[in-house]
Amino acid sequence: MNDKAEIAGILFDKDGTLLDFDASWGPVNRKVALIAADGDQGLADRLLIACGMDPETGSIVPDSLFASANTQEIAEGMITAGAVLPLETLVPRIDDCFAEAARLSVPITELEPLFARLHKRGLRLGIASSDNERSIRIAAERFGILPYLDFIAGYDSGHGSKPHAGMVLGFCAATGLSPAQVAVVGDNNHDLHMGLNAGAGLKVGVLSGTGSRETLTQHADTVLADITVLESVLG
Repeated sequence: MNDKAEIAGILFDKDGTLLDFDASWGPVNRKVALIAADGDQGLADRLLIACGMDPETGSIVPDSLFASANTQEIAEGMITAGAVLPLETLVPRIDDCFAEAARLSVPITELEPLFARLHKRGLRLGIASSDNERSIRIAAERFGILPYLDFIAGYDSGHGSKPHAGMVLGFCAATGLSPAQVAVVGDNNHDLHMGLNAGAGLKVGVLSGTGSRETLTQHADTVLADITVLESVLG
């Protein structure tokens, strides 16, 4: 980990980090499973379980498909578990659901004031998500943070997928920063492994999403309750 004073950019995960995971994704995950099951509720429940969600409680298994995978990976997992729709049909339908969900998502905190303060400090800011880029942009515009973002990457933006280093390296290319100057902030190990693989200077885990202190501590430089205390870590 580099000295925090050297951090000049922050690359945020979206779901569970900027957005309340359960409030934003519980309903859409159920809808996606029912679509993949072609209306068969019993099969939909089995697909939810296969992707890491308890059909009864809505709880998400850390580092499961719903916790960290992209649309393609979720669709493939559902098909392996018995989904009746083919991959080429299921992927765009899931992406459409996720884009619709972005219009209903719930933030962890008021994002615009936080991003305004970080921007005022001279920090370069970005979002790297396993969601599609369209959904990220809809959410960023909704919450007033789009003007502060130097970089947006979804699984379909051409930078590869988590936990590979591509999104961090894309952020660096867009901002002129080195990986050592970048803090990666996320709620699961896909985010932290992405930071590790890219050589990020600071890896911050947050407990506001699907990860636990136990699952995050091994790979994070620091673990926070949520992004509301991030500024205190940056000094």
